[in-house]
Amino acid sequence: MSFDWTEYLALAQDLAGQRVTPPTVEAKLRSAMSRAYYAAFCKARNHLRDKEGHLIPATGEAHRIVSDLFQRSRHRSRKKIGANLNRLRENRRKADYDDFIRNLPNMTTKALAECSKIITELGRL
Repeated sequence: MSFDWTEYLALAQDLAGQRVTPPTVEAKLRSAMSRAYYAAFCKARNHLRDKEGHLIPATGEAHRIVSDLFQRSRHRSRKKIGANLNRLRENRRKADYDDFIRNLPNMTTKALAECSKIITELGRL
């Protein structure tokens, strides 16, 4: 069955404390995947910008640049950060745009774990 995109409104209202109709589990899982990506991406972007002095544009191009900078590294842990960021971004795109997602609960669990790994690895750099 196709996702009812108006469920995001119910989730937004719930998050804003204006609960009208409880959001569905699917809306929560999709949002969790999306937010996990942005948590990892912003931590990685800020690390590159603030600790390594890279100039990261404030455009959509930043998503590719951040993962590329990590993936082009000679260090295994940095390459892994870049690869995991790419996987998270692809799953975020699915959550934000696809009408149907197979195995959404499993995909969300994996996305949250990958996000945690990225943030942990960034802390070790």
